[in-house]
Amino acid sequence: MSPRHRKPRRCGCKFKGSAFKPAGIPMTKVGKIAIRRDELEALKLCDLDGLTQEEAGTRMGVSRGTVQRILAGARKKTAEALSQCKAIVLEEVICKEEVHDENMFPRGKRFGP
Repeated sequence: MSPRHRKPRRCGCKFKGSAFKPAGIPMTKVGKIAIRRDELEALKLCDLDGLTQEEAGTRMGVSRGTVQRILAGARKKTAEALSQCKAIVLEEVICKEEVHDENMFPRGKRFGP
């Protein structure tokens, strides 16, 4: 039996580059850890913006449990990259691009610029 397809997430944070790496070490000499855009979005919403997992789930169009799983993976990857001097490479997957779509946020609420 094959696994379920991932439900598209609503991601509003914009990338400003393709990777973060330790300073002074060439990218060819560091290990790389891929972080998905939905993982970055969950980290931003919960850890930077201070939303609850339920609020983040509503913003992303997924359940609280899904946000919890996404956060657990993102935090583990981030901790590994920081503690072992690895680069965090940003992947562009399973997120809807229409950040300012009228159907993006429930009940007519809009966030961001």
